[in-house]
Amino acid sequence: MKIVCTIPARYKSSRFPGKPLADLLGKPMIWWVYQKVKSANGIQEVYVATDSQIIESVCESYAIPVVMTSENHPTGVDRIAEVAEKIQADYYLLVQGDEPLIETDLIEEMVIRIKKESKADCVRTFRTPIKNPVDAVNGTIIKIVTDRLDNVLFASRSPIPYPKAGIDFEYCKSVGVYAYPRDILLEYSLLSKGELEKAEDHDFMRMLENGIKIKAYKRNTSTISVDTPKDLVRVKKIMEDQNGTYIKRQ
Repeated sequence: MKIVCTIPARYKSSRFPGKPLADLLGKPMIWWVYQKVKSANGIQEVYVATDSQIIESVCESYAIPVVMTSENHPTGVDRIAEVAEKIQADYYLLVQGDEPLIETDLIEEMVIRIKKESKADCVRTFRTPIKNPVDAVNGTIIKIVTDRLDNVLFASRSPIPYPKAGIDFEYCKSVGVYAYPRDILLEYSLLSKGELEKAEDHDFMRMLENGIKIKAYKRNTSTISVDTPKDLVRVKKIMEDQNGTYIKRQ
Protein backbone atom coordinates (compact mmCIF):
# COMPACT_ATOMS: atom_id res chain seq x y z
CA MET A 1 0.00 0.00 0.00
CA LYS A 2 1.41 3.36 -1.02
CA ILE A 3 0.68 6.28 1.30
CA VAL A 4 1.60 9.81 0.25
CA CYS A 5 1.39 12.75 2.62
CA THR A 6 0.60 16.20 1.30
CA ILE A 7 0.75 19.52 3.14
CA PRO A 8 -1.48 22.15 1.49
CA ALA A 9 -0.09 25.68 1.73
CA ARG A 10 -1.82 28.89 0.63
CA TYR A 11 -0.07 32.24 0.69
CA LYS A 12 -3.20 34.38 0.32
CA SER A 13 -4.95 33.55 3.58
CA SER A 14 -7.63 36.09 4.48
CA ARG A 15 -6.94 35.88 8.23
CA PHE A 16 -3.17 35.49 8.04
CA PRO A 17 -1.47 36.27 4.69
CA GLY A 18 1.79 34.38 4.20
CA LYS A 19 1.01 32.08 7.12
CA PRO A 20 3.01 29.01 5.91
CA LEU A 21 6.16 31.16 5.88
CA ALA A 22 5.63 32.71 9.31
CA ASP A 23 8.84 32.60 11.35
CA LEU A 24 9.11 30.02 14.12
CA LEU A 25 12.47 29.91 15.89
CA GLY A 26 14.29 30.95 12.74
CA LYS A 27 12.52 28.60 10.29
CA PRO A 28 9.27 29.01 8.32
CA MET A 29 6.26 27.23 9.84
CA ILE A 30 5.92 24.92 6.80
CA TRP A 31 9.44 23.62 7.50
CA TRP A 32 8.46 22.48 10.99
CA VAL A 33 5.38 20.68 9.70
CA TYR A 34 7.40 18.99 6.95
CA GLN A 35 10.00 17.77 9.45
CA LYS A 36 7.31 16.21 11.63
CA VAL A 37 5.67 14.42 8.70
CA LYS A 38 8.94 13.29 7.14
CA SER A 39 10.01 11.60 10.36
CA ALA A 40 6.80 9.53 10.64
CA ASN A 41 7.05 5.82 9.85
CA GLY A 42 4.92 4.47 7.01
CA ILE A 43 4.89 7.56 4.80
CA GLN A 44 6.58 6.89 1.45
CA GLU A 45 6.53 10.43 0.03
CA VAL A 46 5.84 13.93 1.36
CA TYR A 47 4.94 17.00 -0.70
CA VAL A 48 3.90 20.57 -0.07
CA ALA A 49 1.01 21.48 -2.39
CA THR A 50 0.79 25.18 -3.18
CA ASP A 51 -0.26 27.72 -5.79
CA SER A 52 2.33 30.24 -4.62
CA GLN A 53 5.70 30.69 -6.30
CA ILE A 54 6.92 32.37 -3.12
CA ILE A 55 6.15 29.25 -1.07
CA GLU A 56 7.59 27.06 -3.81
CA SER A 57 10.85 29.03 -3.74
CA VAL A 58 11.17 28.86 0.05
CA CYS A 59 10.41 25.13 0.10
CA GLU A 60 13.01 24.45 -2.60
CA SER A 61 15.60 26.38 -0.58
CA TYR A 62 15.01 23.85 2.24
CA ALA A 63 14.90 20.85 -0.14
CA ILE A 64 11.18 20.31 0.51
CA PRO A 65 9.41 18.62 -2.45
CA VAL A 66 6.67 20.81 -3.93
CA VAL A 67 3.71 20.16 -6.24
CA MET A 68 2.34 23.30 -7.88
CA THR A 69 -1.44 23.36 -8.07
CA SER A 70 -4.17 25.62 -9.40
CA GLU A 71 -4.87 28.90 -7.61
CA ASN A 72 -8.61 28.29 -8.01
CA HIS A 73 -9.01 25.57 -5.38
CA PRO A 74 -11.49 26.64 -2.69
CA THR A 75 -10.19 24.15 -0.09
CA GLY A 76 -7.07 22.24 0.82
CA VAL A 77 -8.85 19.02 -0.05
CA ASP A 78 -9.45 20.24 -3.61
CA ARG A 79 -5.72 21.00 -3.77
CA ILE A 80 -4.83 17.49 -2.59
CA ALA A 81 -7.23 16.03 -5.16
CA GLU A 82 -5.15 17.67 -7.87
CA VAL A 83 -2.05 16.08 -6.35
CA ALA A 84 -3.85 12.71 -6.55
CA GLU A 85 -4.28 13.23 -10.28
CA LYS A 86 -0.54 13.77 -10.67
CA ILE A 87 0.92 11.32 -8.14
CA GLN A 88 -0.39 7.76 -7.85
CA ALA A 89 -1.03 6.34 -4.37
CA ASP A 90 -3.62 4.28 -2.49
CA TYR A 91 -4.08 6.80 0.31
CA TYR A 92 -3.31 10.49 0.65
CA LEU A 93 -2.72 11.90 4.10
CA LEU A 94 -3.42 15.58 4.46
CA VAL A 95 -1.56 17.29 7.28
CA GLN A 96 -2.47 20.92 7.70
CA GLY A 97 0.44 23.29 7.10
CA ASP A 98 -0.52 25.37 10.15
CA GLU A 99 0.08 22.62 12.75
CA PRO A 100 3.79 22.83 13.66
CA LEU A 101 3.09 21.06 16.97
CA ILE A 102 1.49 18.04 15.28
CA GLU A 103 2.67 14.84 16.95
CA THR A 104 4.52 12.34 14.78
CA ASP A 105 2.88 9.41 16.56
CA LEU A 106 -0.52 10.80 15.54
CA ILE A 107 0.48 10.47 11.89
CA GLU A 108 1.86 6.99 12.53
CA GLU A 109 -1.35 5.94 14.27
CA MET A 110 -3.33 7.01 11.21
CA VAL A 111 -1.06 4.90 8.99
CA ILE A 112 -1.65 1.89 11.26
CA ARG A 113 -5.42 2.42 11.16
CA ILE A 114 -5.42 2.65 7.37
CA LYS A 115 -3.55 -0.64 7.07
CA LYS A 116 -5.62 -2.37 9.76
CA GLU A 117 -9.02 -1.14 8.56
CA SER A 118 -8.29 -1.98 4.96
CA LYS A 119 -11.67 -0.98 3.47
CA ALA A 120 -11.22 2.26 1.54
CA ASP A 121 -14.81 3.30 2.20
CA CYS A 122 -14.42 6.47 4.24
CA VAL A 123 -12.30 9.48 5.13
CA ARG A 124 -10.46 9.18 8.45
CA THR A 125 -9.35 11.81 10.94
CA PHE A 126 -9.07 12.43 14.68
CA ARG A 127 -11.02 14.43 17.20
CA THR A 128 -9.75 15.64 20.55
CA PRO A 129 -11.51 17.11 23.60
CA ILE A 130 -11.40 20.89 23.85
CA LYS A 131 -9.64 21.87 27.07
CA ASN A 132 -9.76 25.65 26.74
CA PRO A 133 -13.37 26.96 27.01
CA VAL A 134 -12.49 29.87 24.73
CA ASP A 135 -11.77 27.39 21.92
CA ALA A 136 -15.34 26.08 22.13
CA VAL A 137 -16.70 29.40 20.91
CA ASN A 138 -13.81 30.23 18.56
CA GLY A 139 -15.22 30.27 15.03
CA THR A 140 -11.88 29.32 13.46
CA ILE A 141 -11.93 25.97 15.29
CA ILE A 142 -14.08 23.19 13.81
CA LYS A 143 -16.13 21.32 16.38
CA ILE A 144 -17.41 17.85 15.51
CA VAL A 145 -19.90 15.37 16.94
CA THR A 146 -19.88 11.65 16.22
CA ASP A 147 -22.00 8.58 16.81
CA ARG A 148 -20.82 5.74 19.05
CA LEU A 149 -18.87 4.20 16.17
CA ASP A 150 -16.82 7.38 15.57
CA ASN A 151 -18.79 8.36 12.45
CA VAL A 152 -19.03 12.14 12.08
CA LEU A 153 -22.60 13.42 12.30
CA PHE A 154 -21.91 17.12 11.89
CA ALA A 155 -19.07 19.63 11.89
CA SER A 156 -19.52 23.27 12.83
CA ARG A 157 -17.74 26.46 13.73
CA SER A 158 -20.36 26.87 16.45
CA PRO A 159 -20.14 25.01 19.77
CA ILE A 160 -22.05 21.75 19.26
CA PRO A 161 -24.00 20.09 20.78
CA TYR A 162 -26.13 22.82 22.33
CA PRO A 163 -26.32 22.33 26.13
CA LYS A 164 -30.10 22.65 26.56
CA ALA A 165 -30.69 19.71 28.90
CA GLY A 166 -27.30 19.35 30.51
CA ILE A 167 -23.55 19.92 30.27
CA ASP A 168 -22.32 16.38 30.86
CA PHE A 169 -20.41 16.07 27.59
CA GLU A 170 -17.15 17.11 25.96
CA TYR A 171 -16.79 19.52 23.11
CA CYS A 172 -14.41 18.01 20.56
CA LYS A 173 -12.45 19.67 17.81
CA SER A 174 -11.04 18.30 14.59
CA VAL A 175 -7.32 17.51 14.46
CA GLY A 176 -5.39 18.43 11.30
CA VAL A 177 -4.55 14.91 10.09
CA TYR A 178 -6.81 13.37 7.44
CA ALA A 179 -6.62 10.21 5.34
CA TYR A 180 -8.33 10.01 1.95
CA PRO A 181 -8.63 6.92 -0.26
CA ARG A 182 -7.81 7.90 -3.83
CA ASP A 183 -11.30 7.18 -5.22
CA ILE A 184 -13.03 9.31 -2.58
CA LEU A 185 -10.58 12.16 -3.09
CA LEU A 186 -11.18 12.21 -6.85
CA GLU A 187 -14.95 11.97 -6.31
CA TYR A 188 -14.82 14.91 -3.89
CA SER A 189 -13.14 17.11 -6.51
CA LEU A 190 -16.15 16.65 -8.83
CA LEU A 191 -18.76 17.61 -6.24
CA SER A 192 -20.13 21.11 -5.94
CA LYS A 193 -20.61 23.01 -2.69
CA GLY A 194 -23.89 22.34 -0.94
CA GLU A 195 -25.83 24.70 1.31
CA LEU A 196 -24.23 23.41 4.51
CA GLU A 197 -20.70 23.85 3.20
CA LYS A 198 -21.56 27.33 2.01
CA ALA A 199 -22.85 28.14 5.50
CA GLU A 200 -20.06 26.55 7.57
CA ASP A 201 -17.25 27.04 5.02
CA HIS A 202 -15.72 23.65 5.76
CA ASP A 203 -15.04 20.71 3.44
CA PHE A 204 -16.45 18.12 5.88
CA MET A 205 -19.92 19.32 4.95
CA ARG A 206 -19.43 18.65 1.23
CA MET A 207 -18.62 15.05 2.09
CA LEU A 208 -21.46 14.58 4.56
CA GLU A 209 -23.98 16.23 2.24
CA ASN A 210 -23.01 13.74 -0.47
CA GLY A 211 -23.06 10.62 1.69
CA ILE A 212 -19.29 10.25 2.09
CA LYS A 213 -18.62 8.73 5.51
CA ILE A 214 -16.04 10.34 7.82
CA LYS A 215 -14.62 8.59 10.86
CA ALA A 216 -13.06 10.73 13.61
CA TYR A 217 -11.21 8.67 16.19
CA LYS A 218 -10.95 10.13 19.67
CA ARG A 219 -7.39 10.96 20.64
CA ASN A 220 -5.98 13.20 23.36
CA THR A 221 -3.53 15.59 21.76
CA SER A 222 -2.25 19.06 22.57
CA THR A 223 -1.65 20.17 18.99
CA ILE A 224 -2.64 23.76 18.19
CA SER A 225 -3.41 25.05 14.72
CA VAL A 226 -2.13 28.50 13.79
CA ASP A 227 -5.14 30.32 12.38
CA THR A 228 -4.21 33.85 13.44
CA PRO A 229 -1.08 35.84 14.43
CA LYS A 230 -2.17 35.41 18.08
CA ASP A 231 -2.04 31.63 17.64
CA LEU A 232 1.50 31.97 16.27
CA VAL A 233 2.60 33.79 19.44
CA ARG A 234 1.01 31.03 21.52
CA VAL A 235 2.81 28.29 19.57
CA LYS A 236 6.15 30.12 19.73
CA LYS A 237 5.84 30.33 23.50
CA ILE A 238 5.17 26.59 23.77
CA MET A 239 8.16 25.75 21.58
CA GLU A 240 10.44 28.09 23.52
CA ASP A 241 9.23 26.79 26.89
CA GLN A 242 10.07 23.19 26.08
CA ASN A 243 13.65 23.73 27.23
CA GLY A 244 14.97 24.36 23.73
CA THR A 245 13.86 20.89 22.65
CA TYR A 246 12.74 22.06 19.22
CA ILE A 247 16.00 23.88 18.57
CA LYS A 248 18.17 20.99 19.74
CA ARG A 249 16.36 18.45 17.57
CA GLN A 250 17.13 20.20 14.31
